[in-house]
Amino acid sequence: MSDRVREVVVLGGGSAGWLAAGLLAAEHADLHITLIESSDVPTIGVGEGTWPSMRDTLRRIGLSESEFIRRCQVSFKQGSRFDGWARGAAGDAGDRYYHPFMLPVGHGDADLVQAWLATQPGRPFADVTSPSVQVCEAGRAPKQVQTPEFGAVANYAYHFDAGLFGQMLREHAIRKLGVRHVVDHVDAVTSHESGDIAALQTREHGPLAADLFIDCSGLTSRLIGQHFGVPLKSERDVLFNDAALPVQVPYAAPDAPLAPVTVATAWAKGWIWDIGLPTRRGVGCVYSRAHASDDEAHAALQAYLDATGAPAERPAPRSLRFDPGYREQFWVRNCVAIGLSSGFIEPLEASALALVELSAQRLCDELPMTRAAMPAVARRFNEDFRYRWARVIDFLKLHYALSQRDDSPYWRAHRDPATWPERLRELLPQWRLRAPARHDFGRIDEVFPSASYQYVLYGMGFRPDTQPLSPAKLQAAQACFDEAARQARRFVPALPGHRSLIDHIKKTET
Repeated sequence: MSDRVREVVVLGGGSAGWLAAGLLAAEHADLHITLIESSDVPTIGVGEGTWPSMRDTLRRIGLSESEFIRRCQVSFKQGSRFDGWARGAAGDAGDRYYHPFMLPVGHGDADLVQAWLATQPGRPFADVTSPSVQVCEAGRAPKQVQTPEFGAVANYAYHFDAGLFGQMLREHAIRKLGVRHVVDHVDAVTSHESGDIAALQTREHGPLAADLFIDCSGLTSRLIGQHFGVPLKSERDVLFNDAALPVQVPYAAPDAPLAPVTVATAWAKGWIWDIGLPTRRGVGCVYSRAHASDDEAHAALQAYLDATGAPAERPAPRSLRFDPGYREQFWVRNCVAIGLSSGFIEPLEASALALVELSAQRLCDELPMTRAAMPAVARRFNEDFRYRWARVIDFLKLHYALSQRDDSPYWRAHRDPATWPERLRELLPQWRLRAPARHDFGRIDEVFPSASYQYVLYGMGFRPDTQPLSPAKLQAAQACFDEAARQARRFVPALPGHRSLIDHIKKTET
């Protein structure tokens, strides 16, 4: 029982399974990794937005960024734009704010919030403190033609075709990293007397034994949920959304502007994502079935597509259902859940793939490992990821809790403090007195840093009490504002258009 972990079986493909297998294989050459997926189980394939951390993940796996862009319908994502969330005026530029990936200039070194309130309260906080908003508004790419792969002028992540991404990860993991790929159906799970999983019994390949099993089986949660019976901790009373209608639509013209952000537009009973890929848009309506019928959501989606210039002939949207929540444990005995098998809340802020990355990277960092050490590793993993999931929920709820919308029971319920997480109820009164700061968050590797909370708080119209600043502090903050403005003036004319850079990379062979 104290032998080193050498055999790993990953159950399930898609982005989660192949990212986990690829990272493990790239960083632990002594592991024998088998990924098994059933040809009968399709992937959901709508996770098309990432965080900047994906750049480092792809680099660790050994993928070429240029090849990734050419093969996976990639565009650059520099943050998220929220339309209509504060007051319900989605078509009004005054009810729009950005959560950019670039930190405010001088974040942590100057009192930016009080200086902003004192000198430029009529301008959005993100516009004053970061050049990223101007770059996005101008439709610019986050880097230049000569910028090295994964390098950035403005911080960025990606939008991509999730199906093509999974295919590329699979090919790379098999051909370059030595992952064994088994296409088969798992009929049973066999166990040791200790309760550890011994093997997955397959129809065509017999038993697949391993020391460690990674459950990437999606919403079915075949191992953690079904085999070990770990319950889902429901968050339906905090974040109500439990359904989505995704659809892929072409542009009206092939040279249409390519949005450098994820656009999230609120409607009376949910919100709509809009992700621009080079040849199409991925659009989806997210809603709560307790507050909206499927027909109402479908009508809201179609109205949005009409308003944003989608062609009249368009495919019918798919229907997705999910139970918002996460597993009470993610690692049980010799099995760890990564991806949808560990939980899912909703696609706001693209946290699902980020949690996949964090989980897979944490697993890599824990290896090499013996079976005897696994209980301690599992305990720390469970503690850390319960904390991470709770912080994701806090942050997502913030987008709803601060809304001034009063046009439906959906928004009124979100605004009710009784539906807020306890931590958010404690912090919001404190943030009336001061800005969110590092000491509000207990870890150096927080999922969302204090800057992200500031962007959302002040973008939604939340205002702390004003406090007098000394001339020296005001001057220090003003210097940061001036530097952000200088960067914007320098970046916007120097950076290429978003679509033009993508087209250049796609035409240039390595």
